[in-house]
Amino acid sequence: MRGPGAWLEELTWPEVRAWLVHGSIVVVPVGAVAKEHGHHLPLMTDWLLARELANRVAAALPVLVAPVVCFGFYPAFVRYPGSQHLSAATFAALIEELLGKLIDDGARRIAVVNTGVSTEGTLDATVRELYARTGVRISVAHISRLGRRAEAGLAQKLGGHGDEAETSMILAIAPERVRMERARTDYGNMPDYPATVFTEPAIFRDDPAGGVDHSVTGVRGDPTLATAGKGERLLRAMAEELIDGLRALHPDAPTSPPEPMP
Repeated sequence: MRGPGAWLEELTWPEVRAWLVHGSIVVVPVGAVAKEHGHHLPLMTDWLLARELANRVAAALPVLVAPVVCFGFYPAFVRYPGSQHLSAATFAALIEELLGKLIDDGARRIAVVNTGVSTEGTLDATVRELYARTGVRISVAHISRLGRRAEAGLAQKLGGHGDEAETSMILAIAPERVRMERARTDYGNMPDYPATVFTEPAIFRDDPAGGVDHSVTGVRGDPTLATAGKGERLLRAMAEELIDGLRALHPDAPTSPPEPMP
């Protein structure tokens, strides 16, 4: 990593203590390391996105980045071999203990960067409970709300998983991990599904009669339209929003790393 930030796992414990005593913002990335993303993207797609976004924040700001939380609540993908999923209760307990330990260690400025969608509700509820119990207000940024202006350059009819946007970002981060020759357009039943104010849960499967569940490949969108250029625009926009948000929320945070240990 080049920049003023640091990854917690690369430091010694006295160095971590120095960052926390310094009052540095602690960024906690959340991204599945094993969750299906169609025939063309690796299971580690969300982990790659979480790591990249955190790296870009740390390249601009003197933040301490915690290890990526790589397991979570991902019920839509349990029918696919290799996809790993925790119950909402287990995921909430995991997040509560990890964030609670950071608070116990002295962290008071904590921001979660979440690259999943099904994890949103559990994360929001858990940080609210932690705030009520500890008085530490933890910020959460969800990928579903990031980079929306940059999405105007996408051409797919709709998306949401393993799609033009996600595939483009992985092409920008780790092109060697993308099997573009296996990418397929897969909108399932969504183009004909009624648009309402309601949302419905889905568990993806190849069943044309499955309503919102239907997906031939485990994708929702058109990854064949992906390019690395589109991915870089999305990543840049998302990182800028995260950096701007942290600066706005923590104007009194340190503007440099702690002094190195002798």
